[in-house]
Amino acid sequence: MVSIEELLELLIRRDGSDLHISSGAAPMLRIDGKLVATEHDILRPEETKTIAYSVLNSDQIAKFEKNLELDTSFGIEGLGRFRTNVFMQRGSVACVMRVIPFEMKNFEELGLNRKVCEYLCNLPKGLILVTGATGSGKSTTLASMIDYINQTREAHVVTIEDPIEFIHRNKSCLFNQREIHSDTHGFKNALRSVLRQDPDIILVGEMRDAETIESALTLAETGHLTFATLHTSDAIQTINRIIDVFPAFQQQQIRTQLSFSLQAVFCQQLLPKSNNRGRVLAAEVLIANSAARSLIREDKVHQIYSVMQTGGKYGMNTMNQSLYDLYRDNQITYDDAISRSLDPEDLRRMFQRG
Repeated sequence: MVSIEELLELLIRRDGSDLHISSGAAPMLRIDGKLVATEHDILRPEETKTIAYSVLNSDQIAKFEKNLELDTSFGIEGLGRFRTNVFMQRGSVACVMRVIPFEMKNFEELGLNRKVCEYLCNLPKGLILVTGATGSGKSTTLASMIDYINQTREAHVVTIEDPIEFIHRNKSCLFNQREIHSDTHGFKNALRSVLRQDPDIILVGEMRDAETIESALTLAETGHLTFATLHTSDAIQTINRIIDVFPAFQQQQIRTQLSFSLQAVFCQQLLPKSNNRGRVLAAEVLIANSAARSLIREDKVHQIYSVMQTGGKYGMNTMNQSLYDLYRDNQITYDDAISRSLDPEDLRRMFQRG
C-alpha cells in the first residue's frame, strides 16, 4: 500500500494544492484547480483508514470516531505542513489534505498591490477582512500580511485559528498562535480573553456568528489591528453579511461600529492561467475612505460599488476591473474571466470599450 509520505511528496512535486483519499478511487490530486487521478491503485476502505489515521494521534482518533469528522493540521520535516479534514463517507474513512507552504510569499508573488498592503499592515488599529470561497487563497494572503508585520513592526501578535495553518516564527514580533480545541475551547472563549493577553495585532481565523463578529469589531475599535476572514464573494455582500447577522434593532449600531472600524475588504478568487501553468489571483479591493464609511452608516451599501470603480488612487478596484486587467495582460482567458464575473454583462461592456 502506498504511504502518506509518498503521496504528499507527489503532491508537492506536481505543485498540487490538495490530496484526496477516498475508498473506491485512486488517490487524487488537485492541480491548478482540477482534480487529477494518480497512477496508484484504487484504495480499499481499510487502506483509506490506515492512511488517514497515520497522521492523527490517539486523542484525535478518539475525537474523530466520536464526531465522525475532524479538522486538524500536521507537518512533515523537509516536506511541508498540511491542513487536513478527515470524514466518513458511505461507511468508510476519507480525508483531504491541503498544502500549507513553509515559505510565505510576498505581496508581488501573490499578485497583491504592495503599496496598499504595506499601508494597511502599518495601521495602528482597525478591521481588515479577506474573503472568498474555500480555496481562494485567503489564508495565504493573510499569512503574507502577518509575515510583513513580523518583519517590520515590534508587536505582540495573537492568532486564533481552526486549525493553525501557517507557522509564524518570532522575528521582530512575538507570536502566540492558539488552535481551537487544543489551545482554547472555541472562538468565543478565545476572543473574550484575548484583551487580557496584551495584543497589538489579532488574527481571527473566521468570523462565524454574531458573537465573533461583534468581538472582532470591538477589538478593532479598541485600538487593535484585527484581521479576519469571511466566505463572501464581494465587498458589498461582505458588509451586508456582517450587518444582517444581527437582529433588526441592533443593525444601525453595527453599521455605525463597522463604519468606524473597517479599514479594508479583499475579496479573492484564483483562476487558471491562460498558459495552463498555475493560477493567478483576482481580487476586489475596498479601502474604507470617508465616502465608503458614510455609505455604510447611512445604509447605502449598494452605492459602494461606484466608490470602488472610481477609487483607483486609493488602491481600490472591483472584481470586474481585476478580471479585465488580468485578461488584458494575457494571464487569463476571456471565457474564464466571464465565467468568474458576478456581473458578466458589465465585464463584456468593459471588453468592448477596451
